[in-house]
Amino acid sequence: MANKAALEGGPADLPERIVPLDTSDDDLKIPHRGGYEHFKATARHQDGPEGRLPVYEWWERTEIAE
Repeated sequence: MANKAALEGGPADLPERIVPLDTSDDDLKIPHRGGYEHFKATARHQDGPEGRLPVYEWWERTEIAE
């Protein structure tokens, strides 16, 4: 099973706040509404039904280049 991360901040209409974490990178890029929402790793963790998850905090949005 892939690791998971908890997302904090960013658009209120993101469909998921618990996402797969298939990399050890310090940031995640989530496709959303024709662009990408970027989240950076924090030192915090969140406990919940999925277990103890690292928290990634929103920091910027970029548009998909055409």
